[in-house]
Amino acid sequence: MRILLHTCCAPCLAHPLDDLRSEGHDVASLFFNPNIHPYSEYLRRLDAFRIYARDNAVIVVDSNGLMEMDDWLREVVFRESQRCRICFTIRLERTAQLAAKKGWDAFSTTLLYSRYQKHDLLKETAEAVAERYDIPFYYKDWRKGWTDGVKKYRKLGLYRQKYCGCIYSEKERASKIA
Repeated sequence: MRILLHTCCAPCLAHPLDDLRSEGHDVASLFFNPNIHPYSEYLRRLDAFRIYARDNAVIVVDSNGLMEMDDWLREVVFRESQRCRICFTIRLERTAQLAAKKGWDAFSTTLLYSRYQKHDLLKETAEAVAERYDIPFYYKDWRKGWTDGVKKYRKLGLYRQKYCGCIYSEKERASKIA
C-alpha cells in the first residue's frame, strides 16, 4: 500500500516508518503540526524532522499553504476541554485530504506511537475522518514499539521535545515539575 503518514516529530517517525517499510508499504510523510508552540519549538522539531527524513530517504509531502499556528489557536481557544479532539481532527483531515487528492491508498499518523496521546480518541477521530474523506485509515498500535523507538532516536541524537506541542500541554508538563 501507498500510505501518507502524518508525522508529529522525528522521534515518533522512527518506529512507525521502520514498521511500515518492513511490511512492504510505500510511505510518504506529512509534517503538519500547527499546534506546536512557541514558534521556536516548531522550527526545532521541523529541523529534526527534515534531517531524519533526508537521512532515511523519506518522501516528504509539502505542507506549505496549510493552516498556521494562529488559525489553530482560533479553533481551540475557549474550547480547551476539546483541544485534543479538535487538534487531531485538524491534522488528520489535512492528511486525509492530501492522501485522497494525491492518490494514496491510505493515511495514518505517528501520533499512534506516543504513549502520551489519547489513543482511543485519536483512533476514533481518524476513523471518522477516513469515512468523511472516503480514504482508508491504516491503524496500528505502535506504542508496543516505544522502547525500540526511544533507543533508536537516542542513538541518532534526534531532538525530542518534552510535551505534545500545544501551549496547553506545555503548561501541564511544567506544572507537574513545579
